[in-house]
Amino acid sequence: MVEMKNLSLLRFSMEDAVARVVWTGSRELAEILLESIQPDDPESFEAEIVDAGDEVSLSIVASSSELSELRATIDDILACLSAVEGSMGALGE
Repeated sequence: MVEMKNLSLLRFSMEDAVARVVWTGSRELAEILLESIQPDDPESFEAEIVDAGDEVSLSIVASSSELSELRATIDDILACLSAVEGSMGALGE
C-alpha cells in the first residue's frame, strides 16, 4: 500500500518523449553544424559541444509531449545536419 505522503515525491512532466542525437568529429565542423540548426527552432531543443579527446561530440536533445512533434523536430535537425555535412564533404573540408 502506498502512503499518501509519498505521492508528493512523484513528479510528472508534460514532456514525455525525449530524443538525443550525438555527432562526433572535429570542433570546426561541430560548430558549423550547430550554427546550421540554431535558426530552425531553438526553443524545441538543447545542444552543446563537448570535448571528447581528439574529437568533440555535438549532443542535441529534443523533447515534446507529442511524439509527432518530436519526430518533426528531429527530422528537421537531421535534415539540416545532413545537408551541411554533405556540403562540407563535397567541398573537401
